[in-house]
Amino acid sequence: MIFNAGRLGIAVATAFSLVTLTVTPSFAAAKVQRLVTPGGIEAWFVQDATVPLIAMEYAFGGGAAQDPKDKSGTANMVASLMDEGAGDLDSTTFRDRMERRAIELNFNAQRDYLRGSLRMLKEHRDEAFDLARLALTSPRFDAPDVERIRAQIMSGLRRETSNPNSLATRKFLQVAFGDHPYSRPSNGSLTDVPTINVDDIKAYKQRIVAKDTLKIAVVGDVDSETLATLLDKTFGSLPAKATLTPIPEVTAAKPPQKESVTLDVPQTVITFGSPGVKRDDPNFMAAYIVNHILGGGTLSSRLYHEVREKRGLVYSVSGSLLWMQHSGIYIGSTATRADRATETVDTVTSEVKRMAEQGPTQRELDEAKSYLKGSQMLALDTSSKLAGALLQYQLDKLPIDYIEKRNAVVDAVTLDQAKAAAKKLWADGLLTVVVGRAPQAAAAPVAPAPKAN
Repeated sequence: MIFNAGRLGIAVATAFSLVTLTVTPSFAAAKVQRLVTPGGIEAWFVQDATVPLIAMEYAFGGGAAQDPKDKSGTANMVASLMDEGAGDLDSTTFRDRMERRAIELNFNAQRDYLRGSLRMLKEHRDEAFDLARLALTSPRFDAPDVERIRAQIMSGLRRETSNPNSLATRKFLQVAFGDHPYSRPSNGSLTDVPTINVDDIKAYKQRIVAKDTLKIAVVGDVDSETLATLLDKTFGSLPAKATLTPIPEVTAAKPPQKESVTLDVPQTVITFGSPGVKRDDPNFMAAYIVNHILGGGTLSSRLYHEVREKRGLVYSVSGSLLWMQHSGIYIGSTATRADRATETVDTVTSEVKRMAEQGPTQRELDEAKSYLKGSQMLALDTSSKLAGALLQYQLDKLPIDYIEKRNAVVDAVTLDQAKAAAKKLWADGLLTVVVGRAPQAAAAPVAPAPKAN
């Protein structure tokens, strides 16, 4: 989603890749068990022996929202360093053990959560879970590793200063959330990241990584008794309680508002959005469906039809509902030629206004429901995807049988509810951020480059 941070996962060995590519079982009808270990660790679990793999996803409450105000990017640095050596294993040795066994261990910092993932072949499960235990309980945070990771993050942040998509997203979050922690970039800033020291990193990890906010999902070829033992060994020695700074509820700024950032790039990037809905809102599914109809990333969406197919203004345009613990937003994006930016913004705004005033048609609603029900089957066709979904359901406080109930929830949305959701989302218009050449620069002819003498 637009809110995740941290490095990409390590490369997976060839044997692991071949297994995951050649076998893709469907888990849509899987029975989800609630497993509670002797040590009191709880997990949602699907046992499946179709392939000899185990995937685990887990999360701790906290995330980037818990960064100190003047040290944005702390959670991202913690996530980036937790697999850079642990216990008596330095970074090189730790990673060598993962790569030799085709073990994939990753961490990333989202707005509200510090998340981790672990994937392995069944035969290497003991070593994989032990490496995860070391990373969680005794990460080294060695100074050379800290500086290496800091340099990588700073390099990325410098690249972002000339990236219109990054600039548009940052500006949009500032406009939407003001002084709230959600307005701060998860990966930090060029001024904040250099000030984060080893003590800050250790303090953050100590505050956040604790059992009381822990959620776990496991899918794969392991029985419940063995898994319970592995989970107790991996998570059992963590602190009992996290120390979290209270985060206030916040509603995104009321539209309409428009901001511009001047940047000399060939294409102008447009980010648009509005206050959204939280996941526990009773009208969430209606909002989710009307978002799909308006611009949910498919070729049949209204925005795609009006902005690309009908007028040829852009290559792609889409929007999403993003929900966090303390707020929700709708956010979309597109890019166009600098001299057509105004027309593109006007077209998007007009189509959003039409949806707010008229809502979807019954045919659009029926087609959206059909698509969303069918797409779930594809979204849960591997152990890793299912584990990720089960973890998200827990974070969203959904019931353990939500997979079985979801299609009925989709079907239950009426046309009146969809229209009401569209009005609530977009009746006030849009927050819009435009990043690109100034209008006069876009209209002016480009002078030929001087010839070299």
